[in-house]
Amino acid sequence: MAPAPAITFDSLSRSIANGDYRPIYFIHGKEGYYTDQLVKLIENIVPEADRDFGLTVVFATQSTPEQVVGLCRQLPMMIERQVVIVKEAQAVRGEWVDQLASYAANPTATTILAVCGRGDQVKAKAFSKAVKASGGVEFESVQVREYQIPAMAEKLIKEKGLSVDQKAMSMLIDFIGANLSRMYNEIDKLAQILGPRAMITPEAVERHIGVSREYNNFEMVDAIAGKDAVKVFKIADYFAANPKDNPVQVTGAALFGLFADLMCAYYAGDRSDHAIKEALGLRNDFALRRIRTAMSNYNPFQIIDIISAIRRFDTMSKGAGSRQAPSDLFRDLLYRILTTTGR
Repeated sequence: MAPAPAITFDSLSRSIANGDYRPIYFIHGKEGYYTDQLVKLIENIVPEADRDFGLTVVFATQSTPEQVVGLCRQLPMMIERQVVIVKEAQAVRGEWVDQLASYAANPTATTILAVCGRGDQVKAKAFSKAVKASGGVEFESVQVREYQIPAMAEKLIKEKGLSVDQKAMSMLIDFIGANLSRMYNEIDKLAQILGPRAMITPEAVERHIGVSREYNNFEMVDAIAGKDAVKVFKIADYFAANPKDNPVQVTGAALFGLFADLMCAYYAGDRSDHAIKEALGLRNDFALRRIRTAMSNYNPFQIIDIISAIRRFDTMSKGAGSRQAPSDLFRDLLYRILTTTGR
């Protein structure tokens, strides 16, 4: 017998939106965006006009398991079903949640219970087991990794009917980081402002999101790849004057990514354009040209030295082994990158 398909955010969202309701939803995990969106969908099970009687929201930190069970056992008034949502389950001990296991084993047919933990995993084995046995759903909202954000952003931009310039995409990713809520909010904002079938350009990102199109990590990495010292230090000066919007640790990580890719490209068995794009997961010819430009400016011995320097910078910029300001450490790193001989 084939195993049941894994429950994803998309599949669970569709099932709720299509009216395929389960008696209990156990939703928890580090990625708060998914939890927030699923809670909204579950709230919307009850029509707006019926919410005074059909929707109850309580907080685990301000309630007892007995009170939650009491709410679930009540019969709905003048409506087909009621929804009870327990929020902040991550803020109580797992034993608190496990006390709901006896209810989960025999849920009330006219009640939908959602137990939700935002920002962390809820460890409640007995409740989890009872939820699954009774036909309920457990969904762990796993935190999105930074490397997943570009593909997710591209997918969302396409769904919104927009296209995006490569530089604008890089500006967005640098600004968003691994913050999924911010990604959806910023792209949704651009979709509303620009309208259908528009292209997201660097100018649009600068105007509507507030990211400089001249002074950002995309331009810094590009300048380093081309060994353009004047541009490198011009951007560094801007970063030093605007440290909150341009944390140098993030820029250091972007530079590390460039030189790690360079090392992979040098030691690839096949150095053809197609093979390098495949090996590095490059999405377009612009990214390939950057790698080719950097390969013409840095040899493998220099790259080893630079990667070591970036690692030292990352440690020292976080306060370990240095009292220098992060911006000064960063300028030292840039000088090292541009001048190293790799001997």
